[in-house]
Amino acid sequence: MSRKIEIFDSTLRDGAQARGINYSLSDKLQMLRLLDSLGVDYIEAGNPASNPKERQFFEEAVKVGLKNAKHVAFGSTRRKNTPVKDDLGVKALMDAGTDTVAVFGKAWDLHATEVIGTTLEENLCMIFDTLKYLKDSGKEVIFDAEHFFDGYKANPSYAVEVLKTACRAGADTIVLCDTNGGTMPDDIGEAVRASLEAVDRKLGIHAHNDADLAVANSLKAVSLGACHVQGTLLGYGERSGNARLSSIIPNLQLKLGLECIGGNIKKLYDVSRQAAEITNLPFDETLPYVGRNAFAHKGGMHIDGLCKAQGSFEHIDPSAVGNSREFLLSEVAGKSAMAEKLKDIFPDVAEDKKEVARLMETLKSLESEGYSFEGAESSFKLFVMKELGMHRSKFSLVHFKVSDEPTVESAFGAYAVVKVDVDGENRMAAAEGNGPVNALDKALREALGTFFPALKGVTLTDYKVRVLDTTAATAAKVRVVIESSDGTRYWRTMGVSTDVIEASLFALIDSIDCLLLDE
Repeated sequence: MSRKIEIFDSTLRDGAQARGINYSLSDKLQMLRLLDSLGVDYIEAGNPASNPKERQFFEEAVKVGLKNAKHVAFGSTRRKNTPVKDDLGVKALMDAGTDTVAVFGKAWDLHATEVIGTTLEENLCMIFDTLKYLKDSGKEVIFDAEHFFDGYKANPSYAVEVLKTACRAGADTIVLCDTNGGTMPDDIGEAVRASLEAVDRKLGIHAHNDADLAVANSLKAVSLGACHVQGTLLGYGERSGNARLSSIIPNLQLKLGLECIGGNIKKLYDVSRQAAEITNLPFDETLPYVGRNAFAHKGGMHIDGLCKAQGSFEHIDPSAVGNSREFLLSEVAGKSAMAEKLKDIFPDVAEDKKEVARLMETLKSLESEGYSFEGAESSFKLFVMKELGMHRSKFSLVHFKVSDEPTVESAFGAYAVVKVDVDGENRMAAAEGNGPVNALDKALREALGTFFPALKGVTLTDYKVRVLDTTAATAAKVRVVIESSDGTRYWRTMGVSTDVIEASLFALIDSIDCLLLDE
């Protein structure tokens, strides 16, 4: 690889400013270790001067033995008209216990005069004094030139003078920030070229995504000579977010041949999902490289092409980032998709072209009735087994009844009664629940638990209802998909009916059937 690009992750600082994110101390320590395992160069963990929780985190974080990354404390230049040694924010940076600090200062004359209310000369002094003080104290100093691109557009000579001042103060790295996130790639290019001519320091880029260009603008800066890229792993950040490192890293390393995180890039898929779990936000499966949909194929011609020639409809090998290819079964997928899907579970059947064609026709018929197997893989396995005469359920539902009616004034209570048959032995059970589906689930478990103890360890982890024909209003057919887990495995099953309770029951029965396949 031709050169090394430093990766600076700000998920714990910039990412924490996104709507819906509120990291606990434990969350932040988990994320710190996770990002370090990915092999990024810097992890910006927050502003130690902002609140007591941040100060507590820095106290704990210095105890974490990072293997790859440098822990970075973030803060501002000294306040106007304040000696740097007396500034509380600078003192917090000094006391944070990190060898590296990231300091932001104003690069847009508008912000200097109108936002912080000082002179342009004093703003330069604030930058110089702070960076020199920190550098003389033995810190590695990264200077974030805030609003640099807007500042360069409004007053290029002053914006460049800000960079020169940071350079004279001894900053190790100077980062150009597109803080408003609205700069176009061509304007990024012009400003980066001028910056490279003006200062002899490592140059970095910090892009926000307000114009959906953060990744593109980061790559543009690197193509011109920047060697330090800031962002957040999954693009979390204020407003529309920050540059998404899960896209930037593979673009740099796999497409442009620039080293970022080396062999750790194969961890990108797993680490990204763990990061979303810590953050407690739904994972966007459409994300390039790390989303489940990134290499999921549904079109019949695409699937057929991939089966004949690897890479014919994929821009990289999914395994390069730890992801995997998936063929989605649907009425538009075709026989090639069915054959590929069968290879994993019934390889002998996959070689039988007539059987594959028959299964595909049956699947199309079911999909016309509202079934969709692409989100319910376990129901697909049961469908194939039933069609091939390979499955006999270990139980059958004889009867069920659900009641949902007021038990006291203004309160509803639900209960369910089910009767099952297991090898000729009938058992009836009743259960209350916080809704009819919950009551049914409990009653089924109660009735079957004696026969199948493994049911006691199964939990319902997700439940989705989709209305299939909105024109039919409340008479519409619905599709229910549930996800179940025994603590180690997860499986999804489906039910379709004009009755949401019945559809839920079908999905629950399939879920239990799938568990019992291995019993």
